[in-house]
Amino acid sequence: MLFDDVADASAQVAATRSRLAKRAVLVDVLRRAAADGPDVVAIVSRYLGGELRQRRTGLGWRSLSGMPDPADTPSLTVRDVDAAFAHVAGLSGPGSSTARLEAARTLFAAATEREQRLLGGLVSGELRQGALDALLLDAVGEAAGVPADSVRRAAMLAGETEAVAVAALGAASPDDARAALDQFTLTVGRPVRPMLAQSAPDVATAVAQLSAGTDNAPAAQVVVDTKLDGIRIQVHRDGDDVRVYTRSLDDVTARVPEIVAAVRALPARTLVLDGEALALDAEGRPRPFQETASRSATRDAELAATATLTPFFFDVLHADGRDLLDAPLRERLAVLDQVAAGHVVERVVTSDPAVAAEHFRSVVAAGQEGVVVKAVDAPYEAGRRGAAWVKVKPRHTLDLVVLAVERGSGRRSGLLSNIHLGARDPDGGFVMLGKTFKGMTDEMLAWQTQRFRELEVADDGWTVTVRPEQVVEIAFDGLQRSTRYPGGLALRFARVLRYRDDKPATEADTIDTVRALLG
Repeated sequence: MLFDDVADASAQVAATRSRLAKRAVLVDVLRRAAADGPDVVAIVSRYLGGELRQRRTGLGWRSLSGMPDPADTPSLTVRDVDAAFAHVAGLSGPGSSTARLEAARTLFAAATEREQRLLGGLVSGELRQGALDALLLDAVGEAAGVPADSVRRAAMLAGETEAVAVAALGAASPDDARAALDQFTLTVGRPVRPMLAQSAPDVATAVAQLSAGTDNAPAAQVVVDTKLDGIRIQVHRDGDDVRVYTRSLDDVTARVPEIVAAVRALPARTLVLDGEALALDAEGRPRPFQETASRSATRDAELAATATLTPFFFDVLHADGRDLLDAPLRERLAVLDQVAAGHVVERVVTSDPAVAAEHFRSVVAAGQEGVVVKAVDAPYEAGRRGAAWVKVKPRHTLDLVVLAVERGSGRRSGLLSNIHLGARDPDGGFVMLGKTFKGMTDEMLAWQTQRFRELEVADDGWTVTVRPEQVVEIAFDGLQRSTRYPGGLALRFARVLRYRDDKPATEADTIDTVRALLG
């Protein structure tokens, strides 16, 4: 299969806002990939999702400057491109930077203009074409002749799309494809995509959303979990073997020996637990989030000695041979209380909004983020932002993406200060909502100056345009309509709470979420 076929599909997907049209393009190119073999399906599914199969190539945005002129006619196959990137990723040692750049130039010289655009997007991680993972999974289902729900569940349990696409599209018939997808089950040691929560403006709204009764039945109870100000972790235990994964399914086991030790001490032989880890001060209150994030991101012994991470769990997906994904939450919590006593997130179970609100006030006063209100009968919907979990924070907050940053003046002279904020457009790209320089500490200013120079795309002498990769959590007092920004909305009194290194730009809040807040 020619790489140009994928580049053409990518361009078509980017050119339309219609999800049906996007899916039709994806179905066509996936079927053609399947005709060439499972290895081509694996490559193409990654490229359509905007990723290289090689996690690290040593290439970046700056590497793309000064690339050769494009070729006139397409000649590269998808296998050629994958092999080229595999070669680049394998280079190391003295002279590797020069060899890496030369290999990239050779690849780009063989690519047409359309292919170069796709290559550039894959290398930089900036391929925003609206082919979101959910859409790609739907296309895999249609191409293989199986229900989309079956594909999505398999991808949730596999933790990735590539293997699921290969299994479904490599089958001889829809029945065989269903059987292949059924082979993806919860496996201790293989992380699953975490269940995510929707947002509500206040506790009363969240409780009403999940516990509404009828004329003949009282309101149902809900679980009100404390939302800790830590990092999401998923922990797998098989005997003495314990693995710890982040929200993005990265293995950080070697960095968090204290979490490994805590889970080894629990009274179960096999476990899959979902929770949070955070650094606590002497009074048991959470330390600043950046300390928790820094501690989990390093193997530095000195830092580890000053900031110990404590795990707290709010769900269990497997315990001693029993899979619990499809069990109702109340049943999972009963098991969790048995296997993780002493490490369970504080919660209340109630149908009374006043009780839920009081729990919210108490956990916020204790320094935590807020609460997550959960339906007691809901299964664990891995990888989905389902309606069964609703988070409430004590202020309006959004996770946005930094699009550009301006030079500071006065005491901030020499630093990059005022950041341009964008919400994710589900159809591709980002929608600017305003700027802010408020809430930034001196340490944050120093950090972001270095960070945004690393992401720099252009510099006009005042504004530095950056690759839209860095997520920042923003607090704001409200929204106002604005003709200044393309989305017609602007944030009021926006201020920085923290940078979210644990969250990719693909999971930032959407412009639809922002518009819904305006009512």
